[in-house]
Amino acid sequence: MQNLNKIKKLKNLKGGKIVLQGKIALITGGSRGIGKEIALKYAQNGATVISGDLIDPDYSHENISHIKLNVTDRENIKEVAKELKEKYGRLDILVNNAGITRDSLLQRMKEADWDLVVDINLKGVYNVMQGFVSLLLKSKASSVINMASVVGIDGNTGQTNYAATKGGVIAMAKTWAKEFGRKNLRANAIAPGFIKTDMTHVLPEKIVETVLANTPLRKMGDAQDVANAALFLASDASKFITGQVLRIDGGLNL
Repeated sequence: MQNLNKIKKLKNLKGGKIVLQGKIALITGGSRGIGKEIALKYAQNGATVISGDLIDPDYSHENISHIKLNVTDRENIKEVAKELKEKYGRLDILVNNAGITRDSLLQRMKEADWDLVVDINLKGVYNVMQGFVSLLLKSKASSVINMASVVGIDGNTGQTNYAATKGGVIAMAKTWAKEFGRKNLRANAIAPGFIKTDMTHVLPEKIVETVLANTPLRKMGDAQDVANAALFLASDASKFITGQVLRIDGGLNL
């Protein structure tokens, strides 16, 4: 057993794929896009991953289990939290990734679209954190990662609802960093720029061209770029980082 532990430590130092060995991670919206890539990245690095979503996944991994999780349903959240408590006794990592867009210029935005985006992207993060925080506090050192957006920092035309929610989850991460830091719970946010996902795939070509012109690296990122950041913030490599926002945007709007 001692030799095995030494090997694990050595692999960690050399960048081996066990940096989350023994960790229990819950990822909301883990069935596709960025959530899927984070789930796979964590699983490949030794974590036991629970992917919570309402959409059926199109992938599998021996370290990943998929459950139905509705971030707007507090009773469902309570049931899932109970299941995880009985099975694992704690939670080490929580990634609040579930989110949607309903874009429109302010004067044309329907109240229903405002309410839906806020209900999932903002209140959903509140619901999930409140439902699982007691399990996170049972961990010796836990990490919460809120998936934000550069839009939540810089704003964006036609995204009043989305920008408001992403600014909100950044504020939540900073608040939780202060509220739970003494209990060794870290909370950070990741703010992706324009990443190749289903959400950005439908953007008009003119908008993409404008974005790329304002991005020093002159390209869009991919979900792996965000997953790598999420791995860093979940691991002990970031053990003295909390209350921060990590932009993954290729230098957008510098």
